[in-house]
Amino acid sequence: MKAMILNQTWNLSEHKMPLALVDLPQPTPKDDEILVKVSVCGLCHTDLDEIEGRTSPEKFPMILGHQVVGRVEGGGRKTGKFRQGDRVGIAWIHRACGQCKFCRQGEENLCQDFEATGRDASGGYAQYTTVGEAFAYKIPDTFTDPQAAPLLCAGAVGYRSLRLAGIKDGQVLGFYGFGASAHLVIQAARHQYPHAKFYVFARSEQERKFAKDLGASWAGDIEEAPPTKMDGAIDTTPVWRPVVVALNCLEPGGRLVINAIRKEDADKEWLLKMDYPHHLWKEKELKSVANVTRKDVSEFLQVASEIPIRPEVQEFALEEANKGLLEMKEGKIRGAKVLRIE
Repeated sequence: MKAMILNQTWNLSEHKMPLALVDLPQPTPKDDEILVKVSVCGLCHTDLDEIEGRTSPEKFPMILGHQVVGRVEGGGRKTGKFRQGDRVGIAWIHRACGQCKFCRQGEENLCQDFEATGRDASGGYAQYTTVGEAFAYKIPDTFTDPQAAPLLCAGAVGYRSLRLAGIKDGQVLGFYGFGASAHLVIQAARHQYPHAKFYVFARSEQERKFAKDLGASWAGDIEEAPPTKMDGAIDTTPVWRPVVVALNCLEPGGRLVINAIRKEDADKEWLLKMDYPHHLWKEKELKSVANVTRKDVSEFLQVASEIPIRPEVQEFALEEANKGLLEMKEGKIRGAKVLRIE
């Protein structure tokens, strides 16, 4: 089968071709796994974190990709939930132990043995992949394959972030960064909180216009002062500056949720600009999001199909994965980017 593989970590500012196209044997599913013929796989900022070493695979080579949509080709002897030909999705959560206190509480995203698709196990930048049947999801008929892919991570982790932000209808929610995740979450938030206001902070005028097209009440640059203080905010950027800026724009008791697996060190001097009275006093909160649970993915797919959410998607061929990743690195984003696997 064809696959794009990562052989080592790279600095994308210096190396423009981090992934290599190779031919590999088709994987064989274990007893509890299904074999999936991949149709599309979304590109995610977390893939950049893997390539550049902020959350690198423990072994190489690795097939990246954790927003996978395809058809079931077969399964191990302990499977039976899905039939051959069923359309399924695979998300970031590839496996958890199922026994620890976090798994028993439904917080398998915090499991010590959490395994991630495309980091700890082969992902979807390939013609075939395998996954535990319990960690695959039926894709609602309302979505095409490319539309469904970003829902599995950008959408699902954004949905978790929205819930953790804890806002109520009629309040103000801010979005710092407006890429694949935020453009999906604002659609869910408008549906869930019809009387809320949504402020978007983005680098480019194109992103700000896109945000207004999707219902943002106001859109401005990252450091612009919003019309009013916010009750909550979600930060999807890979840098520290928006964290400090956002905390200063929160109402007392407001919460900032960081929807990012890592923050880059390039602008960490911004952390020195954070001071207690301006940024954290008056019971403001700073909360991170760690991965997703199966419940997050299942619930968001259902919510997205009911609204329905319509992701904006730019497609690339499997062989063009490096091009898509570099565009993401350079901030050339409108909606989500998806690999079409032939």
